[in-house]
Amino acid sequence: MTYREFIADRTRDCAVVAHRGIWRKAPENSLPAIEHAISAGYDVVEIDIRRSADGGLFLLHDETLERMADLDQRPEALASAELAALRLRDRDGGDANRLTLERLPSLAEVFELTRGRIFLHLDVKERQVIPDVIALAKAMGVDGEVDLWSSLKSSDDLSWIRETILPHDVLFLAKTRLNVPDAARQLDLLQELSPAVCEIYFDRLEELEALQPITRNTGMALWVNTLDSVACAGFTDTAALADPEAVWGRLIDAGISVIQTDEAAALASYLTARRT
Repeated sequence: MTYREFIADRTRDCAVVAHRGIWRKAPENSLPAIEHAISAGYDVVEIDIRRSADGGLFLLHDETLERMADLDQRPEALASAELAALRLRDRDGGDANRLTLERLPSLAEVFELTRGRIFLHLDVKERQVIPDVIALAKAMGVDGEVDLWSSLKSSDDLSWIRETILPHDVLFLAKTRLNVPDAARQLDLLQELSPAVCEIYFDRLEELEALQPITRNTGMALWVNTLDSVACAGFTDTAALADPEAVWGRLIDAGISVIQTDEAAALASYLTARRT
């Protein structure tokens, strides 16, 4: 099954997206963190991608290597060989976590690890890098197992997505905000593009009702993050641990079918209990 087929399956359960892998068991964005997500049976793992000085693609969230590798440098300033030699701090990095023997992984290493085992949500930090990411995914035969995302705020965004991503038939995830002054414009663009899946931001759960015509007519899936740092309207992982029905349950009842979380085990356990 391709990632696109998985997302389009209306009979599936809510998808569990593990944010930066299972980073409480290994350094975030590392091969072991991703392997833990695979072994646990989650549906998707989110990873962050940046480019080296010589064009290599590596996993890193921040603009510098300081938090995860004790080096106050941008990855874009270092060659691939230099990046590949860097050791990672455990978990989510910083001084509180020890240096491990794990190295900063390349995207090629990740594709080798995940091929046929889990879907990948690719958070490419610089939009101009996306064509290189698509080329690598195609060359390694995993283009049916990954998604790419972009904001959809303007006609220029729409044109860029149509020219850069859609011709390659890679699953595209639009990011749309219902809690901004130009929400109506973003909805119009979303209607015009009609992607397979859309990441939604909102201030009130009732705002999701505006999406019903699109989801009903196109089958578009809705994605929400419950990560504490970016969650909407108090629907956070922390709140979900205290009352999963009030957070994850309400989101699913409102039509959400993909949830990105730092609490993948708890979400998976809740989904199992909800089915019984």
